[in-house]
Amino acid sequence: MSKLIVAMHVSLDGFVAGPHGEMDWIALDDALFDFVGTLTAAASAALYGRTTFEMMHSYWPTAAANPDASRHDVVHSTWYNAVTKYVLSDSMTEAVPGVEIVRGDALAASIGEIKQRESGNIVIFGSPGAVHSLMRERLIDELHLFVNPVLVTGSARPATSNAVAIHAATPARVTVMISGSCVSGRE
Repeated sequence: MSKLIVAMHVSLDGFVAGPHGEMDWIALDDALFDFVGTLTAAASAALYGRTTFEMMHSYWPTAAANPDASRHDVVHSTWYNAVTKYVLSDSMTEAVPGVEIVRGDALAASIGEIKQRESGNIVIFGSPGAVHSLMRERLIDELHLFVNPVLVTGSARPATSNAVAIHAATPARVTVMISGSCVSGRE
């Protein structure tokens, strides 16, 4: 059975985006790209929340064609175009070719069916609202947090809405990376 694997950037104070959704504080480097490459190499599907999907879908389908594309852009764009895409959303109404919408009313059953159907793992990047829903249902198998050495504060978007719920729903494997260096992991 496929695993549902979360990969998410967070600030030191636990935020995933600034007050207006900005993510310009996220540190990216080759070590991080290589680690994410190990996750995507074993994945046959991507799952996103609606907002993150819209952001990803506006960039990744054509990123490899950009003459200035980095090695990472080419590799990730190729992966993005090849995998099955799912969007967890109750508000998305417009169909996107090749994308399956997953509704929240039968989340556990839907994710269970997807895990059975997929030949590889399912990776979810960012998508804090979707991750909250998946954690509440205890559907996440691995959680990889990329902690950025910055304080975002203010009215930013938190990584979790309830620390107690996160503790109770922690998957069996958690990895924490700070600026591209793996500093702790639990299996």
